[in-house]
Amino acid sequence: MRLRRLELAGFKSFADSVEVLVDPGVTAVIGPNGCGKSNISDAVRWVLGEHNPRVLRGARMEEVIFQGSTGRRPQNIAEVSLHFDNSDRALDLDFVEVVLGRRVSRSGESEYFINQAPVTRRELLAKLAGTGLGTNQSVVIESRMVDALLSDRPDDRRALFEEAAGLGLYRDRKRSTERRLEETTTDLAQLEQLVVEVESRVRSLSRQRRRSERHGELEARRY
Repeated sequence: MRLRRLELAGFKSFADSVEVLVDPGVTAVIGPNGCGKSNISDAVRWVLGEHNPRVLRGARMEEVIFQGSTGRRPQNIAEVSLHFDNSDRALDLDFVEVVLGRRVSRSGESEYFINQAPVTRRELLAKLAGTGLGTNQSVVIESRMVDALLSDRPDDRRALFEEAAGLGLYRDRKRSTERRLEETTTDLAQLEQLVVEVESRVRSLSRQRRRSERHGELEARRY
């Protein structure tokens, strides 16, 4: 699987539609400070499901939309798509080319797409699991990740190696299973408490029934 091109429109500094081709081999993006180089890597992370605006160097997710400039009006929508060569079927989809897209509006509505078909963020991340792509993967290496790799703390390095080895999928499944077990344990505890309360109520009703029956017998003897 290989990224072939990016298409950006209204994303950060890219007010107009821009296409970035990624040829085989090494592709370098060069330019002066502030020209938008980092915004390209931000766009990749964004499409792959990043939902923390701080990671994208912002305070709110709506800040990824072009804010306007001298002579240019702000945009209302930001949209980015990543075109992947999937001829090796690394992504479990029966398409030679897979297009992952994301769109956000100033109202805060965020949409995800796989080959133009709407999907949820959870569905997108499920498809990306085990491929090396995703919000916590090392597809985009930041300075903080380099620091983690060079860190003296084994846990920091291990986390990066686990992601590179594709173990994140199984870790996420483990966490999901543990959450379900916790929820089931809580439900069972509540059910047991409910059973105790019902049994107590049944015993109380049984005593009342016996008293009523005894009262009826006494009334019958009276007459």
